[in-house]
Amino acid sequence: MNYYSEQDIRQIVADVISRSGLSAGKEMEIPVEISARHIHLSRADKEALFGAGYILTRKRDLSQPGQYLCEERVKLVTATGEIANVAVLGPERKETQVELSLTDARILGLKPPVRLSGDLQNAADVIIVGPRGVITAEGSVIVAKAHVHMTPADAQKYGVEHGQSVSIRIGKERSVTLNDVQVRVSKDFALAVHIDYDEANAARVSGGNIVGYLRKDG
Repeated sequence: MNYYSEQDIRQIVADVISRSGLSAGKEMEIPVEISARHIHLSRADKEALFGAGYILTRKRDLSQPGQYLCEERVKLVTATGEIANVAVLGPERKETQVELSLTDARILGLKPPVRLSGDLQNAADVIIVGPRGVITAEGSVIVAKAHVHMTPADAQKYGVEHGQSVSIRIGKERSVTLNDVQVRVSKDFALAVHIDYDEANAARVSGGNIVGYLRKDG
């Protein structure tokens, strides 16, 4: 049986950390994008709001491949408030999903869960008003959890894996560190951290070309 000295063990650990490119105490720059309130529509809900056979109008592509902003807008309504001019994103999804900030949720009197996109467990209900119809979208409203999109090559560079939690430091004048930011890895993604306007305002950042600093948790 081979036994390693403490010095040998320290060197092995250092080598592993070095190959990963990112230790628990080291930060690496990463691009950050701010996501405004928006809605993804199922085909059935899209047609209920805009008319049978309606095709959403692509306005411009977003940073994530295949995702785009549409010309269309909708209104969100509850018993206690409403928010107009909410952006619709394409393409269609299997289920309608409304992504708000906590400030937006308070305006509507809702208490939606903080969830990653696609996780609608215990999501809140809201009425959606379009130009041709009105629907009650049950279990559709979430507050989007801060997350980072990566390709497999990006994940290797940063030394992280799909589903791992990291910390992201953003801002200078009012620096804020977001913990438990989940890594999402796919060959179809483009590298970017996504935060909402509440998180951006807390760190006093706005506009494009925002640089964050990623650090592995733990």
